[in-house]
Parts: sequence; C-alpha cells; structure tokens
Amino acid sequence: MSSLSKDADAFKRVLHRQDYSSWHSQPAANVNTQLVFAVDYLKSTPNPMRLQDIAIVTNAPLDTDVILLEKFKSHDRIQYDPKTDLYSYRHDFNFRNKAALLTEIQRQTRKGGGIPVRALKESWKEAPQAIEELEKEGEVLVTRTVKDGQLRMVFWNEIKPDEESGGNAVEKEFLDLWHQLKVPNDVDLLKALASEGLQATAAEAPIPKAPSTTKKKGKRSVPRQRQVKITNVHLRGEIDLSRDYQSTK
Repeated sequence: MSSLSKDADAFKRVLHRQDYSSWHSQPAANVNTQLVFAVDYLKSTPNPMRLQDIAIVTNAPLDTDVILLEKFKSHDRIQYDPKTDLYSYRHDFNFRNKAALLTEIQRQTRKGGGIPVRALKESWKEAPQAIEELEKEGEVLVTRTVKDGQLRMVFWNEIKPDEESGGNAVEKEFLDLWHQLKVPNDVDLLKALASEGLQATAAEAPIPKAPSTTKKKGKRSVPRQRQVKITNVHLRGEIDLSRDYQSTK
C-alpha cells in the first residue's frame, strides 16, 4: 500500500467517527467543515501536494466544488505554486533540519524573546528532539512545564564557553563546593553581619492610610423627637399642659 493510500485510509477513519447528520440541511456548514479538514491535513504533511491528492485523502470535492475550491485557495495559510501546481501549508517557521532550527531560534532571541516549542513542532515534527540535542550541546536554553517537564519555550544561549570568547566551563569541584554552601538562619546571619560591622536592611514600613473623610452612603437617619419632661406635676388635672397659652391683657 502506498503512502498516499495509507494516509487516505487513516483520514477516512477519522471522518467515520464524526457526526455529519446535519450536513445536508446546512450546505454552508458542509463546505466549511470540508475546508477545515483539507487545511488541517495539508498542515500535517511536510510536503506540497496536488489538489486531486488532497481531495482523495480528505474526501473533500476540491476538484469539483467551485465554492469550496475558492475558499481553499483564498485561505490565509494555503500557498499555491503555479509552476508546480502544488499546494502547501504556510507555517510560522520554515525549516527542516537542526541547523536551520538553531538559526531561527537565534533570530527570534535577538529580537528579544523565545519561541514556543509547540509552534516549532507544527513547522517540523522532529523539532522537540532536535531542541533537546541542542540543549545538551549548550546551544539553547529551554523552559519546561512544572507538571510533566515537557518543553515549553526555547531561547538561544548567547553566553557559553568557547575558544573564541576565551570562556571555560566551570569545574565540577567548584560546583560541588558552591552547592555545599548553606544559607545561615536569621539569628546566625545577624550575628555574622554584626561581627563585620554591618546590619540588616530594615524592611520598608508601610505608609499608613489617611482616615477617610467621606461618609458612607446609606439610609438617611431620621432625627429623633425629644420628649418634653413635665416638671409642673402639681398642675396636672387643672391645666392642659399640652396646649400653648398666650397671656391676655
């Protein structure tokens, strides 16, 4: 069985597991779904392909459906070479070997950043293995995920010992001595500083916040009515003290 036939069988098995019950009732969705499959397959293959081969592998009528073909050609990730009549996927990076990979990492690092390993893997499937080899050679620095230690970002190692720069690798004896050093506890550290005439830097005291002058918004309080205390109790029953009286002349 040829490589193209194997790819076609594998892709058709994936198609068989999908639910396309609504395709006939939604022609636009049918075209867009076929477009996604065609673009994704071309993304997964490193070599340019003929339109007829893409149609066979993905079971998409690219060679007969005018609308689908127009969408496929106008896709921002699809490249067409009229000289060879072949289609290819435009990756973010274009390399196919370790040397070209290192050149790309150096270019991106000089711009001030690293490269996600996932993006490099999409351009070249062997990129993670090549990055690990470059790491062992001291050419790159990598960061890994905390959970499972997978490669995450890669940077060019600009500072490394070589004959041109005159640098030398740190001897193992020095590294062992360095790692054997223990950081003293707080009490011993203060004593050591005091013996050298030094003192620990005081932590910056937090600036107290000024008391807020704004009153909290809420329900307006209703003023209480003061009760009048009646002291002339000996007049009770003879004069109505709740009334105001005006003197009459």
